[in-house]
Amino acid sequence: MDYRKFGETYYIRLDRGDEIISSILGICQKEQIESAIFSGIGGCRSAEIQTFIPETGSFEVQKLKGMLELVSLTGTVVTDDAGAYFHHTHAAFSYKKDGEHHIAAGHIKSIEVLYTAEIELRPVLGGRIQRKYDPETGTGFWDFS
Repeated sequence: MDYRKFGETYYIRLDRGDEIISSILGICQKEQIESAIFSGIGGCRSAEIQTFIPETGSFEVQKLKGMLELVSLTGTVVTDDAGAYFHHTHAAFSYKKDGEHHIAAGHIKSIEVLYTAEIELRPVLGGRIQRKYDPETGTGFWDFS
């Protein structure tokens, strides 16, 4: 992994074996970025995609392996009052299975890079977005207070 800051934006190159979400959160911690948005593309080896099921209050997990073309990655990073970091990430992947093209997309738990991933990380300027826990859904939402 390597990254650079140009202006107020961070440009991140992830390499074979790097895990995308933990890498982004690690950079945010190192650079003291408390809230940010990010986007990216890449060639990946594996991904865990989650779909929230409101009726059960739980996530269904789909695990993908193989050559996964990361065609769209978008997400946010926020912190809570204790300074813990959280992400909310969605992605779409294209891949071939049984000679046919497929698409899988949803909420992301983890993504491992196969060849490279290119991420643009944009810190929130002039303020901070925090995470507020919602006991009804068991998830966190943006808090602007």
